[in-house]
Amino acid sequence: MSRVEEQRLIARARRGDSEAFAALYRENVQAIHRYIYYRVNNAQLAEDLTGDVFMGALKSIREYTDTGKPFIAWLYRIAHARVVDHYRRTQRRPAESDIEDEPIAVSADMDHELLRQQAAQALKRALDGLTDEQQQVIVMRFVEGQSLEMVAQVMNKNANAIKAMQHRALRTLAGKLKRAGFDVEMILSGFSS
Repeated sequence: MSRVEEQRLIARARRGDSEAFAALYRENVQAIHRYIYYRVNNAQLAEDLTGDVFMGALKSIREYTDTGKPFIAWLYRIAHARVVDHYRRTQRRPAESDIEDEPIAVSADMDHELLRQQAAQALKRALDGLTDEQQQVIVMRFVEGQSLEMVAQVMNKNANAIKAMQHRALRTLAGKLKRAGFDVEMILSGFSS
């Protein structure tokens, strides 16, 4: 969606046009859900928090002020606040899944699948060890595919600060994974600094 179209929809939504808000919802819901899911690691909770984000956005759309940033930047801020609120309420980090609860399908290449699952769990544990800001940068940059500039806008920092935070986070991840005995290049192959 173009920025001009987005601004038109925002203006209509601010006047109470539910179809305009629905269009903004459809345009952004998947990105917000993915962002929340990677922060809470629970599909049902991610759906609930995503609903909270859009309910909050709907309730406060009349007060929304266009600051020149994309609408999704505002939604990411709301989503981040909901995730932080969730962890404050529960006073805990996401629970790691028990290996006994992991479904194991029989296949010709079972070793590959088991190694992939182990690597995914190791990566999740390593991500949980990062600061909240570092997690936010990693999720937004590599899961959401957002630009440095977009992440900087959402986090109210400059692009160089985000780049430095990303570099430190990736270095920390690599160290944690290497200490756990994993091939860091294999696991972080999708990441670049």
